[in-house]
Amino acid sequence: MTKGGSSNGGGGRGSKPKGSSGRGERALKVKVKTAKGRRISSTRWLERQLNDPYVQRAKAEGFRSRAAFKLLEMDDKHGFLQRGQTVIDLGAAPGGWCQVAKKRVGPEGKVIGIDFQEIEPIPDVELICLDFMDDTAPDILKDMAGGPVDVVMSDMAAFATGHRQTDHLRIMGLCEAALYFAVEVLSPDGAFFCKILQGGADHDLLMLLKQNFKTVKHVKPAASRADSAEMYLVAQGFKGG
Repeated sequence: MTKGGSSNGGGGRGSKPKGSSGRGERALKVKVKTAKGRRISSTRWLERQLNDPYVQRAKAEGFRSRAAFKLLEMDDKHGFLQRGQTVIDLGAAPGGWCQVAKKRVGPEGKVIGIDFQEIEPIPDVELICLDFMDDTAPDILKDMAGGPVDVVMSDMAAFATGHRQTDHLRIMGLCEAALYFAVEVLSPDGAFFCKILQGGADHDLLMLLKQNFKTVKHVKPAASRADSAEMYLVAQGFKGG
């Protein structure tokens, strides 16, 4: 379960990728030679990372992953993060989404992150190393929140098998688990969003979302790689509470 600014959530809005002067020049492309013992696929991954403008921006702006820009873009458009809110991040490692959320909810807000991978401490963010699918996780998170939650966000993803249908079913299972948790903890008008794979949510999940939220949308941020099958479900206006 993994993922990845100015005050009040600037997050580098309008800033240019490192290596671009803004006059139309293209940044020099880094070529990576295949080292002895390194697979071609690993070399291609490294080359893509080195040439990814969002990876470069994340490094320049102090974010732990390029995923931070996905959250910034979604929040800029849909406005679900507000000052003073309580936010829970499921599948928080390495912490990029927690960084963004904390900037946007401000010092009076609370951000809680959970992942089975260790996360380096983030100032004023509460982190727990535990698999969200562990039976004890929901109650621990509720205790940490200490009351209703305004936003539940999930970038959880199961380990890929390479079989598209199997991977889709696994990530949908994580999304459903996150949704059931959100329904238990969200305050009225709260928001929920989670990662899914292209092909969209299945009928039952969409029906459950529409029953519990005023608006439900499929979103693919520009910061999500074009060749990636990932999308996000954004649900706002929780009807319960």
